[in-house]
Amino acid sequence: MPKIKTKSSAKKRFKITANGKVKVGAAGKRHGMIKRSKKFIRDARGTMVLSEPDAKKVIIYYLPNR
Repeated sequence: MPKIKTKSSAKKRFKITANGKVKVGAAGKRHGMIKRSKKFIRDARGTMVLSEPDAKKVIIYYLPNR
């Protein structure tokens, strides 16, 4: 049987916490900051935890080996 491979793009974008939650960087901050509100830029700082249904999909399909 072939080995299950982890998606390389997922390795770079997601981290799994000790409790099994998925941490991800904030979206929408690559370019076009001038049109974003100051509140949006402030709130999108740092990392966030994905919602439970999305986290399940990421773990099953993209990070099977964790």
